[in-house]
Amino acid sequence: MESSEKSFLYGIVNAKCPRCRDGNMFPAGTLYTRRFADMYPNCPCCGQTFEPEPGYYYGAMYVSFGFSTAIFLTVLFLLSLFVKEITTLMVAATVLAVVVGLLPVMFRLSRAVWINIFIRYEGPCRLIPKK
Repeated sequence: MESSEKSFLYGIVNAKCPRCRDGNMFPAGTLYTRRFADMYPNCPCCGQTFEPEPGYYYGAMYVSFGFSTAIFLTVLFLLSLFVKEITTLMVAATVLAVVVGLLPVMFRLSRAVWINIFIRYEGPCRLIPKK
């Protein structure tokens, strides 16, 4: 895929730099390891800083909360389709299992969404001057 064809959604889903959509925000191969939260300080391609100020990603918690709410509603809907009598314990256990299982994915997605809100795409990496 040509760099200029990479969409906004592609950049978020693949945790790419919001400025060039070429560089990775997170090291490869660390998604389901103890290092899932490790993040490059700058884009390896264009040099964009991934933490413009201290505490920058506190807002990403709200994005993560939105994802968790969507998971809760989806679990509740699916349980209502397949189970006659839904208990609070059943819903809580299912939501907990899904959220814990998807924690590394939600962590990265919420950070990618948050940084893409504030940093705009400037084009392929080869056309952007290094910061």
